[in-house]
Amino acid sequence: MKKRFIVVGIAILLAFGCILAVTPYSSAQAKNIIKGDTKENITIVQTRLQELGYYTIRVDGIWGSKTLAGVKNFQRDYGLIVDGIVGAKTEKALGVTLKTSSSSSVSSADLNLLARCVYAESRGEPYTGQVAVAAVVLNRVKSSKFPNTISGVIYQPLAFTAVADGQINLTPNDTAYKAAQDALNGWDPTNGCLYYYNPATATSKWIWSLVVELRIGKHNFARG
Repeated sequence: MKKRFIVVGIAILLAFGCILAVTPYSSAQAKNIIKGDTKENITIVQTRLQELGYYTIRVDGIWGSKTLAGVKNFQRDYGLIVDGIVGAKTEKALGVTLKTSSSSSVSSADLNLLARCVYAESRGEPYTGQVAVAAVVLNRVKSSKFPNTISGVIYQPLAFTAVADGQINLTPNDTAYKAAQDALNGWDPTNGCLYYYNPATATSKWIWSLVVELRIGKHNFARG
């Protein structure tokens, strides 16, 4: 009987561990994950990698394949774990000091709502595309053309299809939470775009008049 209780206890602990494993990034964790960190931190890393010969293109503060490759090559040459994550050891080896994320001021309710929007609007899209959807919401919050809160932007009448058809109420997955947190921490793959749409399903004539800045997955992104 004791053995049975022990097995059950271990199973509960393992299950609890799995729940913890999918918890969204905290602001403290964000400091060690450049992809989900601020543009300023990405610029710091790119500049240092460029000085060391691991990054040869323009420093732009955008996390991309070249930056990831540069970090991994640096880690490989310096005997570090090759994971592309600028954690404490890689940060020290690079000789840089990253700044702590400022997204801690965002409420858990806003994070949850943003993750729900990401999940409802872009699940199945490339991860960068999911971050981009969250970034568009945040860009609208900053713009004088839109409401100045996350909930105000998302629930603005006719703004998002997912609100109109009820998908905003779906439970987001861990990827959606991570994408929302990455955007809150400053990663904007759209470089300031305020609009996005799927050209295969868009019915608004007005949306087609916008100049498309880039396309990620099935979505076109425009500044407006």
